[in-house]
Amino acid sequence: MSIPLGNLHNGLLVHRSGEGGPAVVFLPGAGLVGLDFLNVQELVGGFTTSVVYDRGGTGWSAAVDLPRTAEEVAGELREVLSAAAVAGPYVLVGHSIGAFYARRYAQLFPDEVVGMVLLDPGHEDILDYLPAQAAEMSERMKQSTADLPELTNEQVEASRVALLNLYAGWPEEVLGALVEYHLAAWRTGILEASNLETVVHEELRGGGKVPEVPTVVLSAGGQNLFWAKFGSEELVREALAGLARMHADLAGPRGVHRVLDGASHQYLTVEQPDAVVRAVREVVERAR
Repeated sequence: MSIPLGNLHNGLLVHRSGEGGPAVVFLPGAGLVGLDFLNVQELVGGFTTSVVYDRGGTGWSAAVDLPRTAEEVAGELREVLSAAAVAGPYVLVGHSIGAFYARRYAQLFPDEVVGMVLLDPGHEDILDYLPAQAAEMSERMKQSTADLPELTNEQVEASRVALLNLYAGWPEEVLGALVEYHLAAWRTGILEASNLETVVHEELRGGGKVPEVPTVVLSAGGQNLFWAKFGSEELVREALAGLARMHADLAGPRGVHRVLDGASHQYLTVEQPDAVVRAVREVVERAR
């Protein structure tokens, strides 16, 4: 599988733009890869060093057994940044499960992190913020995901059209390869996140203090159509309100929390890139 953009370092795909510091590193959510963030990464490269990469076992990086611990992912990231000569300290931009990995990196290497932007992140104590019925809803959603059959030819074609429209602004040399990757490897994100509650949550709980650095947390404020299949309108509304409270707590008293109205969890960087870049710029300037 040829590489559409970037270079391999330690077997991991890395694409770098811009110069100066602190360097900004994007950590994709489960099911996404570095090139999904190309639009915001290139914009951030206009004012500082900006990096996207594919974790081991995803995208164009070397295959590894999934799932992995957050500590393994953080150590891998540290090694690849060194191999690619991306000097620290870093502003880490973590989306979804990538936010867990960013916070774990900060726990393990606190002197190397000077800021964080967390994009619709999860939290190890998420159930404390949700209504009681949400735990049952969550179990049903996980089982539904695990039981998904293979896509039909019609579903593949419909997904291809939707993804080509979604990423229409991506460079031609990237667009086709990125879309075909997602069509072929759509189960990878499910596998990568399969130890989230059993392993990664416990790592964060027992991993020590996350350093107090400039932080912006962005919440996806759009409708969650997947949740709507499993819970009542009132339950979903209460759960989303709980997530907003959780994100405000993650930002902390010295951080910033914003809700991006209309944005979806999976594609908020595609739908509202200006808001993401604004958050990154704020953190970079404060870190400087």
